[in-house]
Amino acid sequence: MKHSFKPLTINVAMAAVMALTSCQKEAGLHTTDIAAIQAAVAQTQAIAVSISATTPGDSIYIVNTCSRESKRDTIAFSNLPSSVAGYLNTNYPAYSFQKAFTIKDAAGTLQGYVAIILFNGNPVGLKFDAGGAFVQVLEQREGRDLLGNGHHEGGCFQNRDGKQRDTIAISALPTSITSYFASNYASDTLVRASKTRDSGYIVLSKNNGLFATVFNVSGNFISRVELPAPRGKANSIEQSALPANTLSYLSATYPNYVFNKAFSITVNGVVQGYCVVIEANNTKYAVQFNAAGIFVKAKPIR
Repeated sequence: MKHSFKPLTINVAMAAVMALTSCQKEAGLHTTDIAAIQAAVAQTQAIAVSISATTPGDSIYIVNTCSRESKRDTIAFSNLPSSVAGYLNTNYPAYSFQKAFTIKDAAGTLQGYVAIILFNGNPVGLKFDAGGAFVQVLEQREGRDLLGNGHHEGGCFQNRDGKQRDTIAISALPTSITSYFASNYASDTLVRASKTRDSGYIVLSKNNGLFATVFNVSGNFISRVELPAPRGKANSIEQSALPANTLSYLSATYPNYVFNKAFSITVNGVVQGYCVVIEANNTKYAVQFNAAGIFVKAKPIR
């Protein structure tokens, strides 16, 4: 099924108008004319992945899916390259497929693919090249933020302002969580804890490796993931201490990502590599780099 951009632009623009109208009633925002909204949607080439009938301003859109000159056609999952399916199966276990598109230039030459999935209940948009190789995780925005900087306080992407409101002190973790570690992973050193959108918890720890342990809102264990990193001593470092090419890779591959935590891995004082924990559109990832700051692998946490 082929989608032309004109009706898509109108539909999303109308949703954005509804969003801004809703915001105007609720937060006193100024009404923006339809031409400005259409221009913003055309610029970001947004795909709606969640539409709220009651609060359309909170609808979620995947943006920057292709250039304005490109053509986007819907395709069945079976028409994606096998490498795309393999990548999704390997990196997003138990995902749920939502929709897929081919991206072609003005001459009709295939440029790549966009696949949209649900992972742990959250939408994830991924871009692949014409050969089916992964390129990047696409940025998401709420409808009311299509014209802005991509987030607002109180929204589901509010942590993009860098204030890390999801952080919780280790000492403030529920007793059920600390007791779980004492009983099952007594040698772990807990280094960071954060809350999830569904009020659960993710605890980062180190113990001859780096781990992320996930708990639900009641503090009950859900899963434990070993983070990708070379063997050695894990040392907490600031984001600014990461190699420049590492930071460039993260910005290009996870647009508008939120930094959570970084580690350098050393053996006898010599850096072997890095592990960086980030959040990209409400999904947390651990990304491994070698000693030169070059990407090695990534693993979704939750």
